[in-house]
Order: sequence, then C-alpha cells, then structure tokens
Amino acid sequence: MIGFGDWDLHLPALGLFGGAAQRRDPRRAPRGEPGGPLSAEVSFEKVDGLELRVARWRLDQPSENPPILFFNGIGANIEAVAPLAEALTERGFIMFDMPGAGESPDPVVPYNLFTMSWTAMTLLERFGIETVDVMGMSWGGAIAQHFALQHSIHVRRVVLAATSPGMLMIPGDPQMLAQMADPTSAINEMLVREYLTAMDNADESKRARNSIGNISAPSTTGYLYQLMALAGWTSLPALPFLDKPVLVMMGENDPIVPLSNGKLLAGSLPDARLEVFEDAGHLFLMTHPDKTMKLLREFLDGPEGEAA
Repeated sequence: MIGFGDWDLHLPALGLFGGAAQRRDPRRAPRGEPGGPLSAEVSFEKVDGLELRVARWRLDQPSENPPILFFNGIGANIEAVAPLAEALTERGFIMFDMPGAGESPDPVVPYNLFTMSWTAMTLLERFGIETVDVMGMSWGGAIAQHFALQHSIHVRRVVLAATSPGMLMIPGDPQMLAQMADPTSAINEMLVREYLTAMDNADESKRARNSIGNISAPSTTGYLYQLMALAGWTSLPALPFLDKPVLVMMGENDPIVPLSNGKLLAGSLPDARLEVFEDAGHLFLMTHPDKTMKLLREFLDGPEGEAA
C-alpha cells in the first residue's frame, strides 16, 4: 500500500486490500510509523459500550479556533484523512475509526446516527471539548448533518463533502452503487478511479496518492452496520432548521454522490455555500488537497454568522 512518505502501490490478485475484512493488529502503535496518523495522539476509548480508535491533533495547544470533529466516509480509516488533519496546523482535529472500520473492533449490535452522535458527543466531553466545527465526508457527511442538528449548541460551523441528504438522495452510477454491496469491490473500484484522478494533478499527486493509498477495507460487519445506520434516514425535512453556516463541497464527476445532491443540500439550508471541484470524483478531499485547504480556511476563518 501507499505510505505517507512513499509511493509503493501494489495490486495483488484480489485487489488493493487482498480480500474483504483483512484487519491489522488493533493494538499496533501507529504514531510515527508508516501508514500511521503521523503526529496524532492515538488511543482506544471505550464509549457507550463501543471501543473506538481515536486520533487527536493539537487539542492541548492554544488556538483561537474550535477543533474540527471529522466523520469519515463509509469503511474509511483515520489514516486516509490524516494528511488533512496534519496540514490544518492552526486548529485542533479529532476523529475516530467507526466500529468495524480501521482498527476499531466490530460492534456487538447495530447503531444509528442518533446513537453515534451521542457517542461522539460523549467522546468530546471526555477530552474537554465544548464547541467544534463539524465536518463529514460521504457517509460521514450524513452523521455530520445529524450531529449538527442533534447537538446544535456545541457546533459553530458545518462542512459537508461529497455527501447527500440520505435516502432521498439523487442516486449515482448504478454500476458503482451495485458494487457497494461488497466493501472490497466497491472500495477497490473507487480507489482505482480516484488514483487515476490523482495522477492527473501533478502538483498534488504525491499527497493525493498517499492519502488514497492509506484507505483500508473495513470488516464485513462494520461495513454492513454503517449501511444499516443510514437505512430510512434523511435530513431533508430538518435542513431548514440547521441554523449554522454550512460549506457544501462536491466533485463535478462524482459517480457515487452526484453533484445534484450538493445542490439539493445547499438549496435546503438557510445559510449554505456550494463549492464544486471541477473534473473531480468522490475523493476530492484527497485528490485536490490544495483547493480543499484553501476553501476550508476561507470558510472556517471567515466572518461569524455567514457561509459566503
């Protein structure tokens, strides 16, 4: 796989991951090691009956900005987004592997966005965090919306990337959606597409390849439970009540969550700004890191009370 400092792509016969639910030793100390989340403090935290692998950047450093609470895409692990967290040096950053993803053990029972939002809030309280800017990518964008609605008093701003309003979304490429039934097949197909996109961005390609290459397959149970968590869920009726500035970022050529979903989200929110990544797919946070950082800083550091 591609490490943070090296380009070492290999494609074994069964795909980038070599097979479904191939798991690493969950007690490996990742700090500073290839494939690990670099400078983050990493720990396993027991919260609401779940054991979660949590990564924290700069929470102990003084900052004028609230930290970012990040929710990842379906099946994705901390390492995939670690370069983004590393680059935002002016603010704290906290994220965790969902149960059954990355190095968090499988959950015993299913969960939903309501219970996982409570779990995330409990985790923030454990680390003394009262207010956050919440950000979510793809599947994580759904829980970011839910968290911002459920725990509004603890949220300052919201960033939604490559995401949708849930079951009322405008569907993507039928072939890609059919592959989503198999975590290895779906993620392999998505990575190949996004890797080729990264190769076309010469000025960003090394960071893009590193981020994409550090995505690992979830367990079958973890993946299934993430899919189940969205069953029957939609944010559309509640979006007009999300009274926070929201930045919606979408890829122009996203085969999984088409751009029309971003337009639907932005049009349903009272204070939203839509930014489109031209010629980008689903993982533009990784394939277009420079533009991502520029937009995030403009939005998060902008005047209070407005998304524009």
